[in-house]
Amino acid sequence: MARLAIAAGHDVVLSNSRGPQTLVDLAVELGPRARPATAAEAAATSDIVLMSIPVGAYPKVPVPELAGKIVMDAGNYYPARDGQIAELDSKSLTSSGWLQRDLTGAQVVKVFNNIFYKHLASLARSAGAADRSYLPIAGDSAAAKAVVSEFLGSIGYGTIDAGSLAESWRQEPGTPVSGKPYGTFEDETGTPAGADVIRAALAAATR
Repeated sequence: MARLAIAAGHDVVLSNSRGPQTLVDLAVELGPRARPATAAEAAATSDIVLMSIPVGAYPKVPVPELAGKIVMDAGNYYPARDGQIAELDSKSLTSSGWLQRDLTGAQVVKVFNNIFYKHLASLARSAGAADRSYLPIAGDSAAAKAVVSEFLGSIGYGTIDAGSLAESWRQEPGTPVSGKPYGTFEDETGTPAGADVIRAALAAATR
């Protein structure tokens, strides 16, 4: 994601759970538009934040620094990794809805969770390309989804509005839109997935 964003002219602040010192080499490799930081610094200084962390780590995110931000949530719930979370097990909340409940000052948009990272890197296409791929996004704020759609457009993807965070289960693991439209993991190049393909996959989801 950082590579796509930088190629589109965006500045990127990188953080992880191990500290900014572990990201120095990557930032140097990415060039002057990238810099490492703590999670709190990255949240505070960014206009849009991409959270790609285990769902079980959501309670550890820097809540005050994320106030007023748009948070792109790429997480998926895996109980074997994340532990059992009652609200997610009962399906009273989606994982992004669970995150939004705690991030009351931010706007969460579910995106990037349904595509293999290598496919994300290889399937980006310019606007108007016949083989442009689309990604579903879900969120409770139309304004936040519009900003995310604009960002996705800049890095080479179209968007399909998948509804509210309560509907974001339609793009979670095990649904027709999760991974499959873009090809298998063995094929690292991936297969372009147009708007009609993604809409049909979302419509076919059952819970």
